[in-house]
Amino acid sequence: MAESMQPIKMGFNRRIINDNEMLMGIQNLLGALEKQVSILEKELALLPDIPFSIARFDQTLFHHHSNKLSGYMQEISHNMEQLKACVNDYRIEQVKFLAERLVTQIEALKREISTQALRKKEDKFERRSQGQDLYQRLAEHQDYERRLMAMIDDRELQLNRQTTLANQHKLQKEIATLAGRLARCRQALMRIEKSIEKQENSD
Repeated sequence: MAESMQPIKMGFNRRIINDNEMLMGIQNLLGALEKQVSILEKELALLPDIPFSIARFDQTLFHHHSNKLSGYMQEISHNMEQLKACVNDYRIEQVKFLAERLVTQIEALKREISTQALRKKEDKFERRSQGQDLYQRLAEHQDYERRLMAMIDDRELQLNRQTTLANQHKLQKEIATLAGRLARCRQALMRIEKSIEKQENSD
């Protein structure tokens, strides 16, 4: 009798191990997502919460449609709380669905925050007084150029991984916008370099 029960006991033990491994994986995922949400909240706090006039995200990505980034951050935080509840109740299918949605939402908001931060810096450049040190302006614009090029490379890599036309179209629009900024930045660099050359020749 003891021998006939052995396979059942071993199978039961394997299920316990598999369940524990799955639970550990879910907890690790939860911790990583919580960290990302916390970072997003801090980055968003550094930007002015001003309304924007055009849609920033795919209409199917967020249920909440706001003209402020803080509104989308609230939905992410709400989904994070829902995910925690599903983990506690061990609702695996809901956990998978919410985790995938959260990852996509977090990535989308991260891209928009980085774009907003660059836009803020771009506006700051435009307000610089003409009397500012030319070499400092040159270094700042060169740094801005490098960052724009890195963002374009990042969007192009993401575009190659996309499978839906909506996401491909969105990333193509972002790349075109960044390319426009890069062109303006390079035009400004040329003007600064000419001003430096003129100043050096007059000395």
